[in-house]
Amino acid sequence: MTKSCPVLTQSERQTVAVIESADKALANAVSVALEEAVKQAAEGMRGIGHEESAPALSYFASVIHQRMYCLMCGADPDTLEGGDPEIAYHVIRNSQNIARHYWSADIEPYPPR
Repeated sequence: MTKSCPVLTQSERQTVAVIESADKALANAVSVALEEAVKQAAEGMRGIGHEESAPALSYFASVIHQRMYCLMCGADPDTLEGGDPEIAYHVIRNSQNIARHYWSADIEPYPPR
């Protein structure tokens, strides 16, 4: 049996285009916000004489990652309280599978439930 991709209707193609456009705009806005946070922190640290201690972009990216993880799981991003452990399990497993598949990470993903 061969699998084939369905031919999208005009309405489905339009829907995909709208979502892809919003997705690209979101990714761009996040990148710009991360760069701005790095710049703001560097300026602030320079102002107090600690420019060598300015956080790197990866610090702010990890902050966004943690907040988005909480959002996806339904937890409070400020307190980390609440949230659905089942969703958390699947988000972590998905990340493990991505790391293994795309980056050849030596990791055994959580077993499926």
